[in-house]
Amino acid sequence: MIKLLYKKALKPVLFKLDPDLIHTLFVKIGVASGNIAPLKSVINAIYGEPSGKKTLQVDGITYQGPVLLSAGFDYNAHLSHILFSMGFAGEEVGSVTARPCLGNPPPRLRRMIKSNSIQVYKGLKNDGVDAIIKRIKTKKIPPQFVLGISIAKTNDERNSSQEEGIKDYCYSFKRLNEENIGDFYTINISCPNAFGGEDFAKPASLRLLLTELKKIPSTKPMYIKMPINQNWEDFQQLLQIIDELGIQGVVIGNLNKKYEDADFPSEATKEYRGGLSGKPCQKLSNNLIEKTRQHYPQMTIMGCGGILTPEDAMEKMRLGANLLQLITGMIFTGPHLMNDINKKFERS
Repeated sequence: MIKLLYKKALKPVLFKLDPDLIHTLFVKIGVASGNIAPLKSVINAIYGEPSGKKTLQVDGITYQGPVLLSAGFDYNAHLSHILFSMGFAGEEVGSVTARPCLGNPPPRLRRMIKSNSIQVYKGLKNDGVDAIIKRIKTKKIPPQFVLGISIAKTNDERNSSQEEGIKDYCYSFKRLNEENIGDFYTINISCPNAFGGEDFAKPASLRLLLTELKKIPSTKPMYIKMPINQNWEDFQQLLQIIDELGIQGVVIGNLNKKYEDADFPSEATKEYRGGLSGKPCQKLSNNLIEKTRQHYPQMTIMGCGGILTPEDAMEKMRLGANLLQLITGMIFTGPHLMNDINKKFERS
C-alpha cells in the first residue's frame, strides 16, 4: 500500500513542484519527525529501522544494514536523528567545507524523469564545518547509526591555488578530528561543480593532498569519493596512490558529467549545468567497482550511483561493493527502497 500510494499519489504531485523546494520541505519534515516521538514512531512503523539480523563489519565499524544516505542530501546535518527509522544504516553528511558556501545560483536541481536522473548543480552549498560540528553535537543520533562526514574544498575564489585548496581540506579534517565528530571521513575530490574543477582528481595533486591529510592525527577510516568519467588507466593511477598512502577505501562514485549517457539526453539543459545522478551513473559505477575489486581486493568500496531497485543494490555488492550509498533511488522509486534492499540483503 505504501509503495502504491507513493507511486500513484504522492510522487506525481511532488514531481510537479520545484525540486529545491521539495528538498527543503522534506528536510523540515525530517527534522520535526526526529524531534517529536509520535511522528518518529509513525515513520518507523511505515519504513522501519534496519533489523540488524545481518550486520556488516567494515574497517572496525558495525553497520546494521548495507544502505547509507549519500552525501549531497543532508549536507547541513539536519537528519541524522531520523534516517535510521527510514532504513538507513548510516549516512554521509555534507560535503562540508572549511567556510560556509552559498552554492551555485539556482536552479540547482533539475529532474530528468524519463532518464531516472537528477541534474545536480548545488556547488557544495553548506553552512561550513564549524557550524555543522555544533549542529551534530545537538542531535540525538541512535547509537547504531553510522555517521560519515564528506569533506570538500570551499567553492570560492580563495581556493584558486592548489596550496589554498589543501589548507581548506586540512582545516575541516582537523576540526572534525579535534571534536571527535563522525565515524568515518570521505574526501570528496570529484565534485563537478566546484570552483577550479576537480583539480585533486589528478595523481600528483591527490598525492600532495593525502600526504598533508595523513599528518593530521585521526583514528577514523578515510575514503576517497571518486570521479566516474575517467578511463580505467587514469582511475587506477588514483587508486594506486590511495593504496600506497594507506587510505582504507573509496566511494565509487560521483556524478556523471556526460549528458549523452542519459537515456533521454534532451531532458538535460543544452549547456553544462551540473552532473547527472541516478541511472546515467549505473554502468560506469558498476564497471569501476568490479575492476577496483579485482585489482585491489583489500580495499573498502562503497558503491554509489544508479541504485533504483533492490536488484541494482545486490548487483553492486556482487561486483565488490562492501556498502551502498544512494539518494536518487529514494526519490524516484520511493522511501520504501531502503527497507526493500535491507530485506533482500538479509535473504542473500
